[in-house]
Amino acid sequence: MSQQLVLDRGTEDAKQLARILYLVHACTFFFSLGMLSFLPLIVNYVKRPDSSGTLVYSHHTWMIRSFWFYFLWMVVGGIVFATIIGIPFAWLIWAVAWVWKAYRLIRGFLDLNSNKPMPV
Repeated sequence: MSQQLVLDRGTEDAKQLARILYLVHACTFFFSLGMLSFLPLIVNYVKRPDSSGTLVYSHHTWMIRSFWFYFLWMVVGGIVFATIIGIPFAWLIWAVAWVWKAYRLIRGFLDLNSNKPMPV
């Protein structure tokens, strides 16, 4: 006998919004839209309480943490870049941060589509 996950309409709507937010985070990430990347973050913070008790809540938390850690490492790279000797290291920091965030966006999107909560 196979098990099926039953989701109500509210959860399905919350999942759809989370999918859209993953895509918007990816667009601002891949197209370097700068300050626009704060927009999906704000929506994550606003909609996260609405999804309390569902797997979508963990996805909002995952996206929020992904954003702030990526932001932190981009700032660290900027500080390192400001030093003459640190320019090659800054590019390395930025590249690793970029790959890490890409991984988090892809993994989150795939896990959401598989009805899996994120480890938070």
